[in-house]
Amino acid sequence: MLPQRERREVRSRAGWMVMGKGAGPSALEVGKILTIFLYLFPAVSLQCKILKCNSEFWASTSRSGPEEEFCTALRAYNTCVRRTARTCRGDLAYHSAQHGIEDLMSQHNCSREGPTSQPRPRTPPPPRPDSQERSDSPEVCHYERSLPRHAAPLNYTHCGFFGNPHLRTFSDDFQTCKVEGAWPLIHNKYLSVQVTNTPVVPGSSATATSKLTIIFKNFQECVDQKTYHAETDELPAAFADGSRNGGERHGAGALRVVEKVPGQHVEIQARYIGTTIVVRQVGRYLTFAVRMPEEVATSAEDGDNQDLYLCLHGCPLNQRIDFRTFRARAAEGHVPATRVRGAVPPHHGFTYSSAVAKCKERLPVEDLYFQSCVFDLLTSGDVSFSLAAYYAFEDVKMLHSNKDRYHIFERPTGVGNSAARGPSATPLLFVLALLLWIQCGFTQL
Repeated sequence: MLPQRERREVRSRAGWMVMGKGAGPSALEVGKILTIFLYLFPAVSLQCKILKCNSEFWASTSRSGPEEEFCTALRAYNTCVRRTARTCRGDLAYHSAQHGIEDLMSQHNCSREGPTSQPRPRTPPPPRPDSQERSDSPEVCHYERSLPRHAAPLNYTHCGFFGNPHLRTFSDDFQTCKVEGAWPLIHNKYLSVQVTNTPVVPGSSATATSKLTIIFKNFQECVDQKTYHAETDELPAAFADGSRNGGERHGAGALRVVEKVPGQHVEIQARYIGTTIVVRQVGRYLTFAVRMPEEVATSAEDGDNQDLYLCLHGCPLNQRIDFRTFRARAAEGHVPATRVRGAVPPHHGFTYSSAVAKCKERLPVEDLYFQSCVFDLLTSGDVSFSLAAYYAFEDVKMLHSNKDRYHIFERPTGVGNSAARGPSATPLLFVLALLLWIQCGFTQL
């Protein structure tokens, strides 16, 4: 067991591990400077989320405590870093974190197997004797109530899937996709959501959701496993077994189905994981929207492959439709638009001008919800898709935790495209890191 003072020193260096043991304050300064650099040049870290893992680890080890707590935080850090592997393989900070974790695991004799600090401790707080409030379920079955008294505010995320279809991911990326057939929207420790998409018109690359299945997994004393299934013209107000709540357990009220508009609008409230799901039928197709704590959204069973989890990672590149180019050609009156990769020919029901006018009726701000409405009318000729875009935006206003992010707009060409800007930014980051490394080496001498 390391002395208390030495353990604190090790922890203070753990957050940024460009150098090994003995790096001291200079290595920490490297981390701070590189963090500022990445903030000034967001293209470098647009997809890679390694800095978020680093900052969470710093925060969780800022206070001294039992050795097992440090190992728990370190395992959580390792899990966070592993989840970034797909987008961070070429990132210097990612590889530094990997090596640093190995060193710290060895120094503190931490086992790779064991509890982590994610998603959160499940021990309910002691009851307040003077409270007159009666709850219909244990504290552990109410996500917000089960958090420690002085815990940081929850960070909620939102994902939406609607139209032909359009996807807004948990990280507020907006994509238009093909994804015909069955695809997973969400897959984590607590629930799975799968959609089935069918072509809107024969020969079209654009699809829309005709079936939706949500599986809520068994959870402690709170809920039994429940399945909710909806499809075109069948939007039930109950789970597949006919029940409207989480079963026979003491916390069954922590999961329930609420019918808002018969056959058109259902809300599923899963309080035990702090989650609200909205399912609608608009026209012949379904829409999906969810509000979920970030730690629930990113939780995964060991060994689970979440690469195709659309709400988390977005649609695969080969499944995306370039509706920017399609829309530009439609606006210029160029026919056919089928030469645009992934696009479909405009439907004869709408011209570009009439589609714009129709979408303006309910979506006056020309954001990406408005643009998706125009695209859907041109590709399908089905006026109900303008309603799908409108309700998708209404769900954002209800479910998204940041009102400044309700509207999202198209980025100019080249802006926000890490593939376009990465080659110029990444070498600059590497040079800066190398210079700082050398400086730190001289300081140690």
